[in-house]
Amino acid sequence: MFEAHFQTFEEPEAGVALTARLAALREELARRKLAGFVVPRADQQQNEYVPPSEERLAWLTGFTGSAGLAVVLMQEAALFVDGRYTLQAAKQVDAKAWTVESLIDPPPESWMSAHLKAGDRLGFDPWLHTFAAAERLSAACAKAGAELVALDSNPIDAIWQDRPQPPLAPVAVHGLQHAGVTEAEKLTQIRSELGKLGVDALVLSDSHAVAWTFNIRGADVAHTPLPLSYALVPKDGRPTIFIDNRKLSNLTRDHLEQSADVREPDAMAPTLMALAKGGGSIALDSATAADALSRLIAGAGGKPVRGSDPIALLKAVKNATEIKGTQTAHRRDALALARFLAFIDREATSGKLTEIDAVEALETFRRDTGALKDVSFPTISGTGPNGAIVHYRVTRKSNRRIAPGDLLLIDSGAQYEDGTTDVTRTMAVGEPTEEMRDRFTRVLRGHIAIARAVFPDGTTGAQLDTLARQYLWAAGVDFEHGTGHGVGSYLSVHEGPARISKLGTTPLKRGMILSNEPGYYKTDGFGIRIENLELVVAADIKGAEKPMNAFETLTLAPIDRRLVDVAMLSRDELDWLNAYHARVRAEVGPALDEATRAWLDQATAELT
Repeated sequence: MFEAHFQTFEEPEAGVALTARLAALREELARRKLAGFVVPRADQQQNEYVPPSEERLAWLTGFTGSAGLAVVLMQEAALFVDGRYTLQAAKQVDAKAWTVESLIDPPPESWMSAHLKAGDRLGFDPWLHTFAAAERLSAACAKAGAELVALDSNPIDAIWQDRPQPPLAPVAVHGLQHAGVTEAEKLTQIRSELGKLGVDALVLSDSHAVAWTFNIRGADVAHTPLPLSYALVPKDGRPTIFIDNRKLSNLTRDHLEQSADVREPDAMAPTLMALAKGGGSIALDSATAADALSRLIAGAGGKPVRGSDPIALLKAVKNATEIKGTQTAHRRDALALARFLAFIDREATSGKLTEIDAVEALETFRRDTGALKDVSFPTISGTGPNGAIVHYRVTRKSNRRIAPGDLLLIDSGAQYEDGTTDVTRTMAVGEPTEEMRDRFTRVLRGHIAIARAVFPDGTTGAQLDTLARQYLWAAGVDFEHGTGHGVGSYLSVHEGPARISKLGTTPLKRGMILSNEPGYYKTDGFGIRIENLELVVAADIKGAEKPMNAFETLTLAPIDRRLVDVAMLSRDELDWLNAYHARVRAEVGPALDEATRAWLDQATAELT
């Protein structure tokens, strides 16, 4: 009845094959007279999702998380992960071959300094590390008296016999009915930013920036409609796009050639070097530009100017067409969510459903809209103790039955041509405990505090983050992730530069879309998260002495009333919840079938 088309539930490789791969890598390093090699979980553009051909870390170690780094020495090997993946890494890698270490505190460079010996040569692929990352590696080597060596070719590629071919998904034009602004208008904005930076050109090393600037989309990586590509925008003259021509139809080529020259990827290096030879200053995005690009420019006599990508902020502020599109996408998504939540409510207490069943059902309901292009990330479906794993990914081995007395946490999203969605709901299966209701209500109060926030123009996400945590802090608990991230317009579900977190230093601007997702996680017990997407809008405050902003909630899905302790809510909080549910009922209900509409009426009934 239900099936998933956009994600799988298979276990990663393990055992003998991985042991042989580590041994083969050491043989290759010895042949190159290297003492070790650094393996990041990265492609050339630091994408969150990378094509199978770039999954070197997973191929070597078995670890499949979205962030990590390995260091292989001749006698030791370490895998570095952050707190989200500590449990996952311990389960996926061979403990006899690898030690699992912290990616953050202390950082990998501390381990390298302690384990490298004087005279050692540590290799790295400069196309897979940013300039800042390469500087950190170099400093760690220097501290140990070792040498960091930039390699011309990746040693893993030399031993990965069945490495997949790079992706060649077709590129599509993202029409003005969705993009809202022409390429010419966007290039004018970008050149204005180049003038402020005082540079001769900008390298677009982030494929998201290329896709946004030239109004194209692709399918080279999972869950994000990216055409892997680069571009060079000079302060004067035509830009150049570097992309594999096999991805382009006559239509897309004609579209691109209206505003840029189109060249093959291997033309990028000589083009950059030619521009740099006259001493040109070329801006690079510190977050995504490979160290190899800095080396190319500097080696040719140019000046690499590293800093924030100006396109990131332009892209984050959605125009009127993109805002209308995302509102439409969320209303469409709400129909699938209502059908799914009604299904779970009806079937879960039988004890027959599993976490995978929930994933497959939700994707099927979304596909039934006829507009789904992909899920925006692999669905997190965790019940009982699995729900307490923040970035849990269900596999056939970990798959757990949804049983009465459990909470089910579902974090999911969809990619539609007119918008990207991301929503989390936590549902009670049977009767929840008092502890569950207390923690859920504290999370809800934090969620409402963000949703109702009114703040001066220029406020950062870090200034708002405390609002989401205050009621959890009052009980001596917290959550170890950010409160919210930016979301793209039929692009990445995790988009910078703005975020609501302790580290969110970018001012929130009208037109930005951010998630609002406080949570609580009881280890080996249960997990709770409530997530809606919010649009930053102008706040209408009578007598305001400065421009004020607020949030408009985009997501339309019931919040489980059974988990709400009404006695803990203030009058204003209860009014917000009832008004939100009334809006869901009014905007979603009329388009539903009779049975689902009856369920929605009950699920959104007023609380008193």
